[in-house]
Amino acid sequence: MEPNIKKEPQHHPVEHQKNNFLSKIALAFARLAEKWLPDAFVFAVLLTIITFLGGIFITESSPFDMITYWGDGLWGLLTFTAQIITTFIMSYALALTKPVSRTLESIAGKCKSPNSAILLVTFTSLAASLISWAFGLVVAGIMAKLVAKKVHDVDYRVLVAAGYSGFVIWEGGLSSSPALFVATQDHIFQDQIGIIPTSETLLSVLNIAIVVVVFLTLPFIMKMIHPKRKEDRFIVDQALLVDSIDEESAAEQTNYINDRLEKSRVITLIGGLLGLSYLVNHFMKNGLDLNLNTVNLIFLTLALLLFGNVRELGKGLVKASGSVGQFALQYPFYAGIMGMLGASGLAVWLSNFFTDISTSATLPLFTFLSSGFLNVFIPSGGGQWAIQAPIVIPAALEMGVDPAKIVMAVAWGDAWTNMIQPFWAIPLLAIAGLKIRDIMGFTMVTLIYVGIVTSIFLLIL
Repeated sequence: MEPNIKKEPQHHPVEHQKNNFLSKIALAFARLAEKWLPDAFVFAVLLTIITFLGGIFITESSPFDMITYWGDGLWGLLTFTAQIITTFIMSYALALTKPVSRTLESIAGKCKSPNSAILLVTFTSLAASLISWAFGLVVAGIMAKLVAKKVHDVDYRVLVAAGYSGFVIWEGGLSSSPALFVATQDHIFQDQIGIIPTSETLLSVLNIAIVVVVFLTLPFIMKMIHPKRKEDRFIVDQALLVDSIDEESAAEQTNYINDRLEKSRVITLIGGLLGLSYLVNHFMKNGLDLNLNTVNLIFLTLALLLFGNVRELGKGLVKASGSVGQFALQYPFYAGIMGMLGASGLAVWLSNFFTDISTSATLPLFTFLSSGFLNVFIPSGGGQWAIQAPIVIPAALEMGVDPAKIVMAVAWGDAWTNMIQPFWAIPLLAIAGLKIRDIMGFTMVTLIYVGIVTSIFLLIL
């Protein structure tokens, strides 16, 4: 159910605080987003139309060609869609287990004011996103919801936007698609650039500098955009933030053999131990290999271990799966957009445009900007890298630019414009119960700030 956002009553005769300059800018963006930004699915359809027309007028593709490219690519994200649905359901269900919910509520309970609430949610999301992009999104949504239950006068839109803003750092962390790709044996560009270890990408001075600056400053940027004037805040109905599993009714409390099995701790424990055994063996063989399947197995294993029995697990999964329909609706459209961009040559045309106007000094910056622009249409780190890399890698070699720097420029561009792209916000918004228009005005500030920081480091390092 979507939370009822309501405006704080305008009767505060004692306290008359004024919003600071940054907060006024954020509120102006928020008003624009509220009036003009469509639903996330409408956004996907509009991007589809733009790509379709761009392919016709910029490339030599006919309307029938573009329709064919769209249809051929429509199910290109089918595996990913199933993976992200699993991530959402399992992680959300895990948060409903008694041990996890009590722990998270204890952490959230340390917040006593809107400022501390914003700082905690942003720092938590940043840290989780460095571990895994999927983990970061889920943690951000859950923590925002829990903190809002403890701090009743916080602007819920800003709180959720702060959580999503922490996601901007994920390409600088352990799940960075381009960085992991070029560090993998037998990748398709190995003949040109060899294997680039993560010590030259993720652990480079460039990446560490961007990560440290964003990590230490972004939470305070988000704190500053929170409205000081209480009449400008939007407060969520507390009754709609409650996440719990219904207790078993008297009619369900029988003593039949099947009921005893369903209420047995042993059944879920066996499943959990199987998953745990596999994970231990996997990490011993492969190190800290955190792909999406591994993350999902971690969530599944923990859910099996922490739910008391099969019935509790089933109720948790039912509650967590209530909002997954939007994934199945929207993600095929983005796969279709990717199909049109790749097959028509539109993505190549765009990448070539940026490389043609670049010099050896500006290539990393223009690669970052082109990556950010492409990300609006191809919000998939791996998919975007596959299209952009064949253009920017040869350009880097020809201009004498370190390929590792170009890899991270593509990575940060991909993460950067997620702040104005609803694709990745869908899991978080499903948990928080908001629409994209509710938070995007505030994440626009994150987009501008992180864009400036990243651009500066790409030029000077």
